[in-house]
Amino acid sequence: MTNRPFLALCFGLVALTGCASVPHVAPVAPPPGAVAPQFVGARGPLTAAQSKAVLQRINTDPAEDTGPLQRHLAIEQAVAPTPLLASNRTKILRDGPETFRAMFAAIQGAKQSINLEYFIFEDVDSDGVSLGDLLVAKQQAGVAVNVIYDSYGSSSTPAAFFDRLKQAGVNLVSFNPVNPLESKVSYSLNDRDHRKILVADGKIAIVGGVNLSTAYQSNPFGKSGAPKGAASEHWRDTDLEIEGPAVGELQALFLDHWSKQKGPPLDETGMLPAIPAAGTAVTRVLGSTPDDAVPQYYVSLLSAIRNAEKSILVSAAYFVPTDQEMEDLTGAAQRGVDVRLLVPDKSDSDLSIEVGHSHYTALLEAGVKIYETHDLVLHSKTVVIDGVWSVIGSSNFDHRSVIFNDEVDVVVLGSETTDQLEAMFQDDQNAARPIDIRTWKARSLPERLKEVFATVWESWL
Repeated sequence: MTNRPFLALCFGLVALTGCASVPHVAPVAPPPGAVAPQFVGARGPLTAAQSKAVLQRINTDPAEDTGPLQRHLAIEQAVAPTPLLASNRTKILRDGPETFRAMFAAIQGAKQSINLEYFIFEDVDSDGVSLGDLLVAKQQAGVAVNVIYDSYGSSSTPAAFFDRLKQAGVNLVSFNPVNPLESKVSYSLNDRDHRKILVADGKIAIVGGVNLSTAYQSNPFGKSGAPKGAASEHWRDTDLEIEGPAVGELQALFLDHWSKQKGPPLDETGMLPAIPAAGTAVTRVLGSTPDDAVPQYYVSLLSAIRNAEKSILVSAAYFVPTDQEMEDLTGAAQRGVDVRLLVPDKSDSDLSIEVGHSHYTALLEAGVKIYETHDLVLHSKTVVIDGVWSVIGSSNFDHRSVIFNDEVDVVVLGSETTDQLEAMFQDDQNAARPIDIRTWKARSLPERLKEVFATVWESWL
């Protein structure tokens, strides 16, 4: 949902003056011995006894070996510049309608502040209520409403929508304006805000792949729904609702972006409240940015894949893997890990589809199982490893999310959330088409030539 061919072709011209490259991630091994994980709770760092109790709670099956969980906790802690946060409540949200209902409920329940940061920001509807009406009503009721939207991603949004919000007193920040004369900061046109964050009162947050886009109401490709007369197609996506200490990390990311984009001064009173324990989930919030030498998400993802022992389930809206992602996926399959990849058979980016196809043979020969969705638009970005490590967010399995985009993702450690995601993946896999290696190798020469052409743009997708 990014008109990615246009980004590749347009921004690729700009990039001729200076090319960014994918950073190299060195291997990270778990510390020797049984090192107890260190968690941060609602009131600060937990004691060893409290941390042990957390570990027991997030392993929902007492008969299950806790070794993989402890291993992934140790790896995550070894690569983490941000803390492992205990005592969160997490809820998986499937697709646009369910996510919009949760978003609108959080906005409706806000008493002090509503902070929204979205790549695509449009006047969506949920159960007959429009986002514009709801935000204006909350602002008029004395709730501070603040919005960061990406200027390119939201370029199809009618100006009248933004004007209405401004007139009501809503604070708006256009991230890295496409027109550089409108910007208050220096930036590269390639650098986009691909995050999707909602935070209400600093107490409840929603993140994931779902944009505030009418595409989830009508559909298929582009930034503003289906062409007139086009048949509707279902958008398949995943979000995560969070309550607990992790919300403070997401709020801090929003406020940091607001400050860096020189948004108008905000009254931050109450935006970072003391948040009580809300559940049993252990999470880590990853706010990746091109300013990082190596994006946090990329390090965590590769480290988790490299240390996988049983299974890796990847749902990838745009599969344009880096060299190390390819090496690590094929390496995992070759050492006996059950590696499964769910990818779309159609997209708003034909180039990304063709680049993904160019990697199928190597993946299949290594033992990776590939499934292509049909009769829907796959936009979900999730990874589940060993039934204990999962990540949900805005980062795609591509170069752009590593090199150019500001992204946000949440790692969840423990079996409850991963059980839900594994079941969701299995449902999607059952409805998808498995790719057979013999049939794939027999594809036509024109198809192969399209793949070769597409790889020219691989670094910009």
